[in-house]
Amino acid sequence: MVIVRCIGPDEFFLERVVFPFELLSFLAPPESIVQIWTHSLGGAELRESIAVEDLCVDLSGLESTPEPAAPASMAESVGMALDWQQAS
Repeated sequence: MVIVRCIGPDEFFLERVVFPFELLSFLAPPESIVQIWTHSLGGAELRESIAVEDLCVDLSGLESTPEPAAPASMAESVGMALDWQQAS
């Protein structure tokens, strides 16, 4: 199990627990930072800090379904999928 935190501009913050073999995908503003945290005997430990641009997934080839309009602050969001095993 790891904790994924995404911290971005304009007070954007996302935190999720990701279990083994689970995939996490989300939208985040450009220039955000993704942090991977684990637990050790000494407490929480930052394992890796990754720029959101390095995790982007090209969603243009996927068939899209209509979704509700995103807030204006997320209009230029980037999509990403994170496999926690690749990050550790």
